[in-house]
Amino acid sequence: MNCVILQPSYIPWRGYFHQIYKADVFVFYDDVQYDKHGWRNRNRVKTAQGAKWLTIPVHSKGNVAQQTLINEIQISWNEDWTARHWMTIKQSYSKAPYFNQYAPLLEEFYQRRSELLADFTIDLTVALARALGIQHTRFVRSSSLEAHGAKTDRLVSILTQLGTTHYISGPSAKDYLEEDRLEAAGISLEYMVYDYPEYPQLYPPFDPQVSIVDLLFMTGEHAPQYIWR
Repeated sequence: MNCVILQPSYIPWRGYFHQIYKADVFVFYDDVQYDKHGWRNRNRVKTAQGAKWLTIPVHSKGNVAQQTLINEIQISWNEDWTARHWMTIKQSYSKAPYFNQYAPLLEEFYQRRSELLADFTIDLTVALARALGIQHTRFVRSSSLEAHGAKTDRLVSILTQLGTTHYISGPSAKDYLEEDRLEAAGISLEYMVYDYPEYPQLYPPFDPQVSIVDLLFMTGEHAPQYIWR
């Protein structure tokens, strides 16, 4: 059984969904320390003025966020960020070929008022995965499991609980993953290779490091051809 373990992210890029596609079980690693300047609460979309960050505001005082687990981070509703994000997306992609097909899905999420960041980003990611045609993958939160140890040992604890035989990891993990621990547990290891073709985008030049919504709005049901096919 193939398994991927990744921290939940806000409207991730296509490589994230490639990993979801390759997994029989995809684990949202939601009970680890929140990284304040990572991808948990932000991502980029293309606009006529260039790439623009969309950031979900969260409650963070001093180093509080750095000491808090991802699944404990609360969204700040002191500002109407959902309206701003949705307006940016509409203004940027209303002329995209498949905007009308996927706009209702996104608009429904931007009408929510989730309390916790992970609840919002995980639910949205699952919905986007299904929109991409990924139906076989089962989703699990690490916080629902009883993981033990630290670093690689903790990953192995999760993988063995799920009956994993093959672990698929991002390439950056080569710097810290203790491969011998996986081997000892009888789990084979694969590192992702992100090598994707360009696709039509509004507002050239081409930018490969933007949210999956860009690919969906531009290519619709053909999106898998630019990820795993």
